[in-house]
Amino acid sequence: MSVDVVMPDFGNDSKGGTIVAWHKQAGERVAAGELLVEVMTDKVNVEVQSPASGTLAEILVPADEAAPVGAAIARIAEAG
Repeated sequence: MSVDVVMPDFGNDSKGGTIVAWHKQAGERVAAGELLVEVMTDKVNVEVQSPASGTLAEILVPADEAAPVGAAIARIAEAG
């Protein structure tokens, strides 16, 4: 089973964010709660944690690209 990592709603009237840097690459193992990606909005920079443990199967939005709130930015294949 896979889990989508979505662009969070930062609650500051932001419509989305830009990926600053991925801290894991596709194929690497991640743990739930581990720092996964840094996102920049027009008001804040935020570190986003992995929502699940497993393998980062796919990065859907690369660094320096933007995505709207709620959009899938990566996919994690859950360990199991």
